[in-house]
Amino acid sequence: MAIKKQYLKSKPICKVTFSVPAKEANTVSVVGSFNQWNTEATELKKLKNGTFKTTLDLPADESYEFRYVVDGTYINDEAADAYVWSDFAAADNSVINL
Repeated sequence: MAIKKQYLKSKPICKVTFSVPAKEANTVSVVGSFNQWNTEATELKKLKNGTFKTTLDLPADESYEFRYVVDGTYINDEAADAYVWSDFAAADNSVINL
């Protein structure tokens, strides 16, 4: 898994690219505080090499909790900036700091 951050000079936005290598998966989405944890809001596109990828424009100077949903299973990103416990999920969530 990987996270790429590209800050825009013209406005306080960061283009965040989420990548998940999951050749065997059918669907991968990213859910988090930026999309109200909606599992259908941000589905990643499967590339020919088996990696799922999407890019989001997120407001800079913020922190967001997130997780990936791979074929219905929630997983964290090992490239996350931090992890925080979620009582709702009874598990850690990944954190990205922009």
